Amino acid sequence: MNPYRGIPLTPASPRKRGEEEEAAVAVNLFRPRLPIRRNDNVAISISACYVWSTPTVCGTAMGLPLSPDSIHLDATTRGVPLVEGIAAEAVGARKWSPASGDLGLPALTVDEAAFVHNRDLFLRYCASVNALVAPHAKTPMSPELSASLRQAGAWGASVAGIQQAAVLLASGERRLILANEIGGLAAGRRLGALLATYPDAEIHVFADSPAAVAAYAEAARVGKCTALSVLVEVGAGRAGARDAGAVDAVIAAVLAADGLVLGGVATYEGAAAVADPDATTRAIAALMTCTADAFARVRMAAPGRHLIVTAGGSLHFDRVVAALGPLVERDGNAVLILRSGAIFFSDHGIYAKGFAAMDARGGFVVDGAPVSAHKGFRPALTLWAEVLSRPQPDLAICGFGMRDVSFDQGLPVVLRVYRDGIEQAGLADGLAVARLNDQHAFLTVPAASRLAVGDILAFGISHPCTCFDRWRVVFGLGGDGTVTRALTTHFG
Repeated sequence: MNPYRGIPLTPASPRKRGEEEEAAVAVNLFRPRLPIRRNDNVAISISACYVWSTPTVCGTAMGLPLSPDSIHLDATTRGVPLVEGIAAEAVGARKWSPASGDLGLPALTVDEAAFVHNRDLFLRYCASVNALVAPHAKTPMSPELSASLRQAGAWGASVAGIQQAAVLLASGERRLILANEIGGLAAGRRLGALLATYPDAEIHVFADSPAAVAAYAEAARVGKCTALSVLVEVGAGRAGARDAGAVDAVIAAVLAADGLVLGGVATYEGAAAVADPDATTRAIAALMTCTADAFARVRMAAPGRHLIVTAGGSLHFDRVVAALGPLVERDGNAVLILRSGAIFFSDHGIYAKGFAAMDARGGFVVDGAPVSAHKGFRPALTLWAEVLSRPQPDLAICGFGMRDVSFDQGLPVVLRVYRDGIEQAGLADGLAVARLNDQHAFLTVPAASRLAVGDILAFGISHPCTCFDRWRVVFGLGGDGTVTRALTTHFG
């Protein structure tokens, strides 16, 4: 497996390979190829070259899980304070406190208790509405967190592309929804190599056109699959078939292809949302109607097959459950799978606002009783940074910027201020992030504020998906405010 985006997963070659050679390539390419440190602390890098022989990774047999074991961290990675470095699995024993400046700032932490609380609350919700969940791994791209969700009861995981699928399969996941079209025939061959390497994996893919189906047929050919599950995607605002004719064309293409089967229908309601709440309600309702119609057409074409209906990757999952849950129940041979991902981390911005809106419509109902989503889900991510300069009374410069935090759906908010590891009561009042540069945050400050250079600030973020992907290592944070572990991410 090659965990890096952009590096091809099958070698380009002007000549046509024979079947045995093609299979050899497929088997050799999808194995963990992480930078690994041996015990002598000499870094071993993995090249992008392909070895046409029995593969090993740094002398280790194929199948090495993507875990922090044997990963060496040092000051070249943001957040890690040690020049000499440390094994990732030893980080928790150090009991570093970000509030005391023990980490190399800026740093991003995940509140372990908040994550577990959000996980358990959402899984309880899913059970109460007879839905399953394949948490979208694109949010944290952390095999450890994906595994913990599955172990707690998640059906599997969702991914946004072939590279993400490769990461999760290499880490041991075996049930995935590839919640995106993949492209053309070349992409199909790359996916086929992945399928050949993990023949025990259950993978469901999205298709909204005969061209997409052709790519999956190529994947099935290369991967020697006999029943790759294709979900007919219905869409609004993004990808997805727009009408019954397009749905029928996808169904016909799947039925005519070797190695493919109709697995169900898929949609993403978040892409239908617009600025106006009433228009959003109407758009999502219309999309749910189209999805139900597509399901009926797939059911007619596959009368005896167990089908998947999947949606619910946004802050409108309650509307998905209300519209599609009864459909699945009436069918009796289908399952509704939600694809929520960021919900397990929540935030102080877009998710906080979305949960408030959900509460206003009474959408979050657990075990038959309304529950406040706004109060129930807890923000788990905190960005820690230091005051670098107080050049004028109403301005402070903090040591983080656009390379460190999400800003596409709102700027970070100041939660707390620490000095010498002690929270300074009231000092966060009136502080606000006004704008970001690459490496700097500009804070408006009350002129009389005692905020000083060296103070450490804890920030809440908005939009977990575009915050995680800025970090190679995120730190778990325990209830005592100290680091519990290092979570490596694999965005490529």
